[in-house]
Amino acid sequence: MNELLNRITVAPAIMTGKPCIRGMRVTVSTILGTLAAGASRAEILKSYPFLEEADIDACLAYAAWRMQEHELPLSPAAR
Repeated sequence: MNELLNRITVAPAIMTGKPCIRGMRVTVSTILGTLAAGASRAEILKSYPFLEEADIDACLAYAAWRMQEHELPLSPAAR
């Protein structure tokens, strides 16, 4: 899992700090959105020929990792 997550980079100067694939200007959300819209892995790789199959796996792993974190709203203290 760590090997896959190492493919995801965040740099303020690239795509305003959004998570990207290997420092390129392709965001994780672009790939996830394309998958969610029904595109196959083969279609994505054809559209982005510089990507590798493992990059798509990394996007999915990153999304799963991020979903493990969640924020709970704080409620006022009981009196």
